[in-house]
Amino acid sequence: MELWNTTLGSGFILMNILNDTGYSDLLCAIIAVLYMLALTTNGLLLLVIMMDARLHVPMYLLLSQLSLMDLLFASAVTPKTLVDYLRKKNTISFGGCAFQMFMVLTLGGAEDILLAFMAYDRYVAICHPLNYMVLMRPKICWLMVATSWILASLNALIHTSYTMHFPFCMSRQISHLLCEIPPLLKLACADTSRYELMVYVMVVTFLMPPLAAILASYTFVLVAVLHMSSGEGRQKALVTCSSHVTVVGMYYGAAMFMYILPSYYHSPQQDNILSEFYTIITPTLNPLIYSLRNKEVMGALHRVLGRCTSTQRL
Repeated sequence: MELWNTTLGSGFILMNILNDTGYSDLLCAIIAVLYMLALTTNGLLLLVIMMDARLHVPMYLLLSQLSLMDLLFASAVTPKTLVDYLRKKNTISFGGCAFQMFMVLTLGGAEDILLAFMAYDRYVAICHPLNYMVLMRPKICWLMVATSWILASLNALIHTSYTMHFPFCMSRQISHLLCEIPPLLKLACADTSRYELMVYVMVVTFLMPPLAAILASYTFVLVAVLHMSSGEGRQKALVTCSSHVTVVGMYYGAAMFMYILPSYYHSPQQDNILSEFYTIITPTLNPLIYSLRNKEVMGALHRVLGRCTSTQRL
C-alpha cells in the first residue's frame, strides 16, 4: 500500500468519543466542566501547598507533584478534544501526535511511580514515625520526584520515537481519543508483533512493581493501624490511606484494562471511554478525594483564603 507519513506535514484523524454518540453537545459540555474543575481544584491545591508553611512536609510535596501531573495530564488531551469538536475538525499533525503521545506516556508513567512513593511515605509515617524525618528528609523526597519524572520521560521518549518510526498506510483514521501506542500500531504497514510484545513488557514492568510496592506498603499500614491503641489516630490513618487507595484503584484499574488486557476483550469505543476516564475524570477527582477528606488541607485552604481576603481589604 502507498505510504503517507514520509513528511512531517502528514497527519491523522482522531475519531474520539464525541463522534460516537448522539448526545455530543451534552457530552462536550460535561467534558468542558470537568476540565475547568480539574484546572481549578489541582491549581488551588498546588497554590495552597505552596503558600502554607504547615504543608511543607514530605506528604504534601508528593501530593503537589500529583496535582501538577494531573493538571498537565488533563491539559494534554482535553482542550484539543473540545476545540476539534467545536471546529468540526479532528485532524492532528504527525508532530502533534508524537508530542501528545510523549506527554501522555510521561505523565502516566510519572504518576504510576509517584503513587508508589506516596504509599511508601504513608508506610514510613505510620509504621516508623520516629524515623520519618530521617527516611523522608527533603533530599530523599526530591530524589523520589526526580526519579518519577526522569524514568517516565526516558521511557516515553523511547516508545514515542519507535512507534512513530513505523510506516503508516493510507488510512489516517485513529479510532481513539488521543495518540496512543495500541491504536497507532493498527495503522502500521509493517510487522509490529515484536514491538507489541515489547510494549506489553514495558507496561507490566512499569505497572506491576509499583503496584506490588503499594499493596505491600498498605498491608503493613493496615496491620499497624489495627494495633493502634488510639481510636483517633486509627481513624486519621485510615482516612488518609483510604484516599490514597482510592486514587490508586482508579489509576491502575484504567491502565491495566487499557494496556494489559488483550485488545479483543475491549472495543475502540470502550477504549475511548476509558481514555476519557484517566485523562479528565481521574485528574478531576484526585484533588477532591485528597482535600475534602483531609482536615489539614481544608484548614490550610481557609488560612490562605483568609490571608487573600485580608490583603484585598487593605
